[in-house]
Amino acid sequence: MIVEKRLLSLYICLFAVFALFGISMTVIGATLPKIFAEFGWSYMTAGMVIAAGSVGYFLSSYLAGILFPFLGLRFLISLSLILICFGLEFFAKTPTAWLNTMLYFIIGVGQGGIEIAVDWAVLRMEGPGGGKAMSLMHGAFSIGAVVGPLVIAILISANLEWTLVYRIMGVLFLCIAIFMQFMPFKLLGKGRGQITNRSRRDLFHQPMYWLGFFALFVYVGVELGISNWIAEYFVSVFGAPIPTGSFMVSLFWAGLLMGRFGIPIIQKSIKRERILIALSTLMAISLIAFNMIGFIGDGKLASVIAGILVILAGFGCSIIYPTIMSIIGDYFLHAQSEAVGFAAMGGGIGGFLFPYMMSAVSTGWGIRIGFAIYALFSLLMVVLNIFLVRAQEQKSIGVSEP
Repeated sequence: MIVEKRLLSLYICLFAVFALFGISMTVIGATLPKIFAEFGWSYMTAGMVIAAGSVGYFLSSYLAGILFPFLGLRFLISLSLILICFGLEFFAKTPTAWLNTMLYFIIGVGQGGIEIAVDWAVLRMEGPGGGKAMSLMHGAFSIGAVVGPLVIAILISANLEWTLVYRIMGVLFLCIAIFMQFMPFKLLGKGRGQITNRSRRDLFHQPMYWLGFFALFVYVGVELGISNWIAEYFVSVFGAPIPTGSFMVSLFWAGLLMGRFGIPIIQKSIKRERILIALSTLMAISLIAFNMIGFIGDGKLASVIAGILVILAGFGCSIIYPTIMSIIGDYFLHAQSEAVGFAAMGGGIGGFLFPYMMSAVSTGWGIRIGFAIYALFSLLMVVLNIFLVRAQEQKSIGVSEP
């Protein structure tokens, strides 16, 4: 089994939380064409709103990692779910940019808390050397990321109110927050993340600590960049209808979904580190090819090829985040919540900076050039993962943990 039988109900409940988390992360990308059309936002305004969520995410993920031993898993996850519920219930009710920016910041704060709480719980469930439970858990995120944009596409095609998905999601987050109060969190024990200030300063001198940070900084920036802008790319570059653009977001996350559920099957015969490098390379190649199609391709055939490359890019992205989290958690066994929180903060900062970069570049030089920047960063992702794997291998052959 993926986890012990006594922990199965908790794992399933957290799985549902992460599925909702995935929907909340991707619906704004799927609704961007509608937001541009009905709210009159510019690329810069959209980038500001998306970046606000990332600011909330990276601030709360790092603080949650530090405060986790004092807050406890139940309180942290409950508070995070309620914050997301509040933000979703009021987001996109009006076109007012500053109000939506504040609401998306609140959603980001809740998302950062969810990330740390669930990742820590899964690390405790499967122990050192694992990765399957983490990959499957992040597969739940992919399920949500596929379902959310798909529902948006259906609502738009049926001429229904697209903001309904935000209201329904808010109610679902409130329901799962209530349900979580009955889960057996005590079975996971207490965290080992209570470290002294001196030990915390020592962590900043460890290369692996920063490798996790920068690897997720680049990865999340690229992943969310694709997710948030792929719909608009297909509409503006390939002339696709808005529902088709929204469907491309689901297609990207469908590729991730296939990888996150499929890779654990072969993980017994192939080391997780080798899979990480191989799929990182696939992601980079797919994004480079996608950008080439965007520059030289035209018509229906080009859009079909681009759609296939979107799936391949998603498949390449699939296990990068959960594998990096598992490696970091194994490397820093006595400071797991802190190390995982710092790495997640890197991802949040990437998610914060990349939308600004994308919106600025796309405003000045067009969305094609904006996506070309993501392709370049995908190559950097491969290099960072190679360094991260080498550091892990050095420790496994005798380098002691800091």
